[in-house]
Amino acid sequence: MNGPDVWLDRLDAALAEERRALIEHDVEALVSSTRDKLDALRQLEAQPPAAEFAHRLRTLAEANRANGALLARRRREVNWSLRHLGRGEAAPAYDAQGCNTVVKASVPLAVV
Repeated sequence: MNGPDVWLDRLDAALAEERRALIEHDVEALVSSTRDKLDALRQLEAQPPAAEFAHRLRTLAEANRANGALLARRRREVNWSLRHLGRGEAAPAYDAQGCNTVVKASVPLAVV
């Protein structure tokens, strides 16, 4: 079992860990699981699995999309929190020369 099965299993485990990390707000586990996921995907791209693995790949792709939706939700929550703390996210803007710049509107969280 040194072919696609190994990498599909690793991808499955990485996606499950990524989901857990997103739900539990575990940043370190999220970074680690994302690294593992990308490694498994690179290996699968280098040695594409046979057609017999198509159903499993679809299932894993659905899990990845679900994790993407969770990640998008977390980002919205963080941006909402920052906005309500007066620490708005950086928004791109164009200056008079048409160059893309970043406008930051922030309010100090504490007085020093």
